[in-house]
Amino acid sequence: MYSHLQERSRAEKPLTLDGLRRMKATGEKIACLTAYDASFAAAVDDAGTDLVLVGDSLGMVIQGHDTTVPVTMADMVYHARCVRRGVHRAFLVVDMPFGSYSLPEPAFANAVRLMQDGGAEMVKLEGGALQVRTVEFLAARDIPVCAHIGLTPQSIHKLGGFKVQGRDEHAAKQMLADAHALQEAGADIVLLECVPSALGQAIAAALSVPVIGIGAGPAVDGQILVLYDILGITPGRKPRFARDFLAGAESVGSALAAFVAAVKDGSYPAEEHCFS
Repeated sequence: MYSHLQERSRAEKPLTLDGLRRMKATGEKIACLTAYDASFAAAVDDAGTDLVLVGDSLGMVIQGHDTTVPVTMADMVYHARCVRRGVHRAFLVVDMPFGSYSLPEPAFANAVRLMQDGGAEMVKLEGGALQVRTVEFLAARDIPVCAHIGLTPQSIHKLGGFKVQGRDEHAAKQMLADAHALQEAGADIVLLECVPSALGQAIAAALSVPVIGIGAGPAVDGQILVLYDILGITPGRKPRFARDFLAGAESVGSALAAFVAAVKDGSYPAEEHCFS
């Protein structure tokens, strides 16, 4: 049953972190999407997506919570296992949920769990300079890390809502300094969420590691969106940076391929998806 997952082509070799670094070096845009189950993961992978994130956004789009805070390690391991079975080519990143990386030692134990039990190739954690020690601890123990700065959804109660970050000069300078510090600590990718396009451009230019944006303008090294947003099925208000790629498409597969193509040719994000 559902043998399509086992019969998919294995002609393309899996994309590695080295491959993502080469894409930054050559200027090829990196197309990234979230996924939460095996069938959608296979479709996202077949569309040519370079990086798949098992995001704690599942707390909102799958579980129906208002924030990502209620998501547990057990949730992340379960969904990572599902997605791992559907992904062949794309590089697989898994979110560390709220409270799972507050200190370096438990962060390491939880990252090991996500990699051994969930099949993650990299873990993602939120926060700036405060996370430098944890990133150093993980990187020194061969855990690939994606550092997430800008709007950090796990901090939504502290931030006071889903707001654009880094608009004033002080905040922008601090975010650039945080990005540098995280890279020096060993972060292999930096993800920027909801920042002005000019700041996204500055951070991408300043770092040697790939910088992936979600609402961070067109000049970063790659773009990521929540799968349900690009299919137009997320309930409620849509983020400004989201675009419904299923509208006018013949199928889910063609919508996913259209997203990848738009990232690669630079037509997404357009001006209406960006912040100033």
